[in-house]
Amino acid sequence: MADVSSSDLHGQDGNASGPARVLVDLDAIAANVSALCRRVGDTAVLAVVKADAYGHGLVPSARAALGGGATWLGTAQIGEALALRAAGVDAPLLAWLYAPGAPFRQAVEADIDLGVSAPWALVEIAEAAAHAGRPARIHLKIDTGLARNGAFGAGVDELIEAAARTQDGGRVRVVGIMSHFARADEPGEPSIRGQQDRFEAVYEQAQRAGLGIQIRHLANSAAVLTNPSASYDLVRPGLAIYGLSPVPQLGTPEDFGLRPAMRVAVDVALVKDIPGGQGVSYGHTYTTVGATRVVLLPIGYADGVPRGASNCAPVSLDGRHLRISGRVCMDQLVVDVGDLPVRPGDEAILFGDAGRGEPTAQEWADATGTISYEIVTRMSSRLPRSYAGAAAWSL
Repeated sequence: MADVSSSDLHGQDGNASGPARVLVDLDAIAANVSALCRRVGDTAVLAVVKADAYGHGLVPSARAALGGGATWLGTAQIGEALALRAAGVDAPLLAWLYAPGAPFRQAVEADIDLGVSAPWALVEIAEAAAHAGRPARIHLKIDTGLARNGAFGAGVDELIEAAARTQDGGRVRVVGIMSHFARADEPGEPSIRGQQDRFEAVYEQAQRAGLGIQIRHLANSAAVLTNPSASYDLVRPGLAIYGLSPVPQLGTPEDFGLRPAMRVAVDVALVKDIPGGQGVSYGHTYTTVGATRVVLLPIGYADGVPRGASNCAPVSLDGRHLRISGRVCMDQLVVDVGDLPVRPGDEAILFGDAGRGEPTAQEWADATGTISYEIVTRMSSRLPRSYAGAAAWSL
């Protein structure tokens, strides 16, 4: 097992060994992708690595996902896809979120597929393709009921008609059609089947218009794990490739054959004994019951720890699950450890792998009233990343 720090990978300042850090197991990412590939059989897998790979690190995570069997990579923004190309990643790439004036020419020149939701984007992409001297590959993005990105209602007809005209002009190739579920994490919810029916109907409409679409994709992580009928030609798992459950009410990562890839560790900076009745941190929202020992951890909301974790989120120290005591501050937080023999330099784990006896991102999500996606993604770039596994995937 090789360890590689974020400073080694990206030239960032900072020591990947402390005082607070994100530890990423690339073997876990590869194994999770392999498990998802087995689940969907012959269907291709696009690993979603947007948002710095959900906080795990864009390039290392992308390479690990490809090592695990993904054949495509997906990013929300074009800049993320261009960063992968700049790092030498040559796998098929798809980006789907942008505004007018986006770097379409660079995307076309870098062989990046683009999701298209409206005719204005076709106009700009076609112009970019003309300057690039090659046709752009596009995937029509259809809103089948999420009411977010994608063509909706009469806009679907307009998009298909515009795509057919633009393709006839030789500036684009319509290779895919895509949509996104609103409630895939609620198996059996009627809107799921309704969205699939709408998706299939629009696909047939596009085929009748002569678009010759080759790739249909709709399934996110929750659908991959719970709805085989939505796999079509390509699936787009995100959260699951990082070893977290998108349907925690139905099963843990372990239940789905997944292993969390991220651990957040921090070294104890200070240990001191304080009396009973002592208020702790800003506002004294926590007061000690009796004489006790507290430790200071140099990590706070500037590092991505939710302020809402105050007095509720778990921390593991010396093999015991404790709880943040008092308000989370910008750079630090306090934990009441009772009579534990903790010393400065001891390692605390905010969240990691339940299989190692650690608190989980899902426990943090439950404690703070959010979802595990947000917990891992919000970990700040101030926290250096350290990578382990399979020679760190030759990074």
